[in-house]
Amino acid sequence: MGKTVQVIPHITNEIKARMQQLGESGDYDVVITEIGGTVGDIESLPYIEAVRQLRWELGRENCVVIHLTLVPYLSAAAELKTKPTQHSVKTLMESGINADILVCRTEYELSESIRAKLALFCNVKREAVIQSIDAKTIYDVPLLMQEEGLDRVVMETLNLSDDITPDLAKWKSFLFRHKNPKNHICIGLVGKYVELQDSYKSILEAFIHAGAANEVKVDVLSIHSEHLTRDNCEQELKDLHGLLVAPGFGSRGIEGKISAIKYVRENNIPFFGICLGMQMAVIEYARNVLGLTSANSTEMDEDTAHPVISLMDEQKNVEDKGGTMRLGAWDCTLTVGSRVHDIYKAGDISERHRHRYELNNAYLTDLTKNGLKATGFNPKTGLAEIVEIDVHPWFIGVQYHPEYKSTVLEPHPLFSAFVEACNTYANKKNLIWKIGK
Repeated sequence: MGKTVQVIPHITNEIKARMQQLGESGDYDVVITEIGGTVGDIESLPYIEAVRQLRWELGRENCVVIHLTLVPYLSAAAELKTKPTQHSVKTLMESGINADILVCRTEYELSESIRAKLALFCNVKREAVIQSIDAKTIYDVPLLMQEEGLDRVVMETLNLSDDITPDLAKWKSFLFRHKNPKNHICIGLVGKYVELQDSYKSILEAFIHAGAANEVKVDVLSIHSEHLTRDNCEQELKDLHGLLVAPGFGSRGIEGKISAIKYVRENNIPFFGICLGMQMAVIEYARNVLGLTSANSTEMDEDTAHPVISLMDEQKNVEDKGGTMRLGAWDCTLTVGSRVHDIYKAGDISERHRHRYELNNAYLTDLTKNGLKATGFNPKTGLAEIVEIDVHPWFIGVQYHPEYKSTVLEPHPLFSAFVEACNTYANKKNLIWKIGK
């Protein structure tokens, strides 16, 4: 409204408001906010300042600061060094914040003398020096933190009642299944960012959740879509027990994805397509089953004769594309009797989206007549959200991102069902191999 927007107070006020928003809803007792990066980073300074202000406004009894630091091991001296932690705490103090708790990342056990030294030099209580030692899996960390008493220290610092014993039975059950699988399966992940594994981090974690639910170890083989062709697909994919074609944007590597989908479809290997993966499944089916050899997405070919994937009508005249994607949670109504309806055990679902292009409804009738059925629709827009082939052992493509909602205690049902199908295929394939041998 004509005023100058300043870092302080305008940006910091907005940060504080967002941090307190969940707490003000009345649904939560404690709100945890993580500030990433390293103390001293320029981009994190407004957030650090917001925490300083919030700490003052709420009072120390209503706000606890936990500082994660590194205690490196110097192999030449064969000892752990506390100086990096001391300097990190000092830098934080220069911003006006005293840490209440130190969580110390370390390769080796922290001795009592090191803990006492850190407590003395960093202005924290001895019991507030928490060791975070390297673990076999990230999922061990909550149990290790409980052993260290982190939960108890936080409760005491916030003056909260500490008379309830945490029930971590489900978490421990998950961890046991994760570490003691009854079978191993290999699922191929086809994408164009496979050299950057964090690009598909949510998918990889969802496989861990679903694998534990099925008591199997899911080995994910990353396959670069640009390296796949019609000629090498059999060699590259024949040993897999399932294939997931990952999300993405742009034309690079799409022909490899299409070739991979054709191979697994024709060879009855379980297939799961997410976002662009679903769109590629539609294109593959249109080309190789409907005979529309030039079928494509207008994202890849604006002049394609058969735009089976196209822009939403309301976006066709939008020139500045920034911020116009279909984002966030959207409703979806599932077709009764479909595989996805059986998997979700529900008729209506809500899933998160991040895309701009959609299945072109003009081709729905022909696709359905020839076996690729749309079994999930947005009730308001009529846009298809899910496609599947019911005569295939497991062939499903979804326009949304189910991996975003998968958790340790609630694996996403689509991932769980997909892993189950891959395990069934692996057992069947292994049986055939044994009989042949």
